[in-house]
Amino acid sequence: MPIDNDYFKNRQQQNNGTSNNSKNNSGGDYQPPFETPDLFKGFGKGGSIFTVVIILVILFVLAKPYKIINSGEVGIKVTTGKYENIPLQPGFHVFIPIIQKVITVDTKVRLINYKTTEAISGFDSGIKINPAINILDARGLPVAIELTVQYRLLPHGAPTTIATWGLSWEDKIVNPVVRDIVRNVVGKYNAEELPTKRNEIATLIENGIRENIEKLEGNPVSVESVQLREIILPQKIKDQIERVQIANQEAQRVKYEVQRAKQEAEKKAALAKGEADKARIEAKGRADAVTIEAAAQSKANKIIAESLTPQLLHMQQIEVQGKFNDALRVNKDAKIFLTPGGSTPNIWVDTQNKPRQSSIK
Repeated sequence: MPIDNDYFKNRQQQNNGTSNNSKNNSGGDYQPPFETPDLFKGFGKGGSIFTVVIILVILFVLAKPYKIINSGEVGIKVTTGKYENIPLQPGFHVFIPIIQKVITVDTKVRLINYKTTEAISGFDSGIKINPAINILDARGLPVAIELTVQYRLLPHGAPTTIATWGLSWEDKIVNPVVRDIVRNVVGKYNAEELPTKRNEIATLIENGIRENIEKLEGNPVSVESVQLREIILPQKIKDQIERVQIANQEAQRVKYEVQRAKQEAEKKAALAKGEADKARIEAKGRADAVTIEAAAQSKANKIIAESLTPQLLHMQQIEVQGKFNDALRVNKDAKIFLTPGGSTPNIWVDTQNKPRQSSIK
């Protein structure tokens, strides 16, 4: 097939013309025209917008210009190093990267546990662990106090508190006050008094810590409670207290025995007195009964005596005479005896075979 030389010549001339025009326009070296990448050729104008959106999303994820505040927390927005006074409440918050940042602060109840341990200060299951508070009592003897303090940062003043005291605010607000109050209170007592006055000391410590912390400017922290858990005394003081307790127990036992003996004596005296009162009451009752009976008999006799008239006596004589006659009719051997001073005779009947005695009144 013959080669078309005219085609190649026209083609070369077009290329040379284009190169000359480019050189004339740029005044320098030739630069090829910009071509759209194949990835975006199918999108057109809409593809450019989509690309911008993807880039913005990637930058948003990488820069993370947002903060999620959970319940029991507040956020503090810092703009170019300045703390904003209004805390951020729980929720989703957006800030400007590089210029702004958000600090999350815990406002839940926190605990500081002061206890005897060889480990250094730290956190144990969310509880801040500090060494026990060592104190000298009124006589200079060493005493250790273990206690637990519950407190929390108040949300409304969190920005001011963090700006003033920093993120380690509890080591600057709570811990120094607790140690100072405990030393001032316990240092006034002798070591032997501490166990017996435990409740009094615990109340003084709690009131002192609460007053000193809550009177700070802005009322940054609320003290929830203070529990005095342990008072650790020197061994010789423990031995002395134990001896005193044993002596007190023995004294209490002796006192109880004396009291018991006294109660037994009083019981016996009460029983004896009761028996005597009983006998006296019974004797008095019997005497009163005899007196009443004698008085009744006397009164009856008096009434009988006053009722005996000559006519009544004559009638009784007639009745007695009738009895005599009846007795003599039955047994002619009957013997009649008259009782001295009496009006009624005794009739004795003697027989050879069958003795019989009858009394007629």
